Amino acid sequence: MKTNVLISNTLYVIGIIFIIILITVAVVLLYKLKKAKAQKQEFEEKYNSLELKVNGLKLETLESKLNPHLFKNILNSIQSHAYQTYHALDKLANVLDYILYESQKKFVSPREEIEFALNLIEINKIKVSPLFGLKVKTKIKEDELLYEQPILAPMVSIDLIENAFKHADLKSPDAFISIVFEFKDSCFYLTVSNKISDHKTLKKDNSGLGSNTLDQRLKIIYNNNYKLDKFIEDDVYIAHLKINLLEYKAQMLAAGR
Repeated sequence: MKTNVLISNTLYVIGIIFIIILITVAVVLLYKLKKAKAQKQEFEEKYNSLELKVNGLKLETLESKLNPHLFKNILNSIQSHAYQTYHALDKLANVLDYILYESQKKFVSPREEIEFALNLIEINKIKVSPLFGLKVKTKIKEDELLYEQPILAPMVSIDLIENAFKHADLKSPDAFISIVFEFKDSCFYLTVSNKISDHKTLKKDNSGLGSNTLDQRLKIIYNNNYKLDKFIEDDVYIAHLKINLLEYKAQMLAAGR
């Protein structure tokens, strides 16, 4: 009798130990499986992140060169005209918000880009006399659908505007800068013209960076859906940019992007 009880107790203990071992093995396997899934997910995320970085490397490189260049120009303008600092800083706050937040997006709306450009022009105005011929016009059809849609690359206006203030003749009686924004038929237009200064500017190592950057960005993003013309006519430098956003969107939709 005692033998049977002993055997029964032994089998019971062995059964308990066996169940504990099974549970332990199951827990270990579940832990390893969960860890493997986490590692797989982490690997996939890193791979996707790397793929995005590789695909956007060229564009990101261009933009990283662009932002410090813009900051330097803006701060130099404000520093050289301290009496207008308050007004300039107010506009600068808007420009910084756009650069820090909106420009990090792949696309912004034409409305946002134009508002940013107008703030940038206000900052640059402190470089010139109140009597200087600075004309800024906007010809906008705000009821067009694409006007409020994020489809325009941010900061495409910078180069043409900055170059006008940098190279314009700011002292002669007939000097002027003209900037015209248009949005019609789902196309973004920017025309900038200025009388060329007779004083030759000192060419620096990074001269032309903004211009080259703009050309490359437009080519990368919009391919054949844009046109950028630059020419001189009677001592007046004219730059005209047209981006056909409707055609670009149609191509993106066709490509499933």
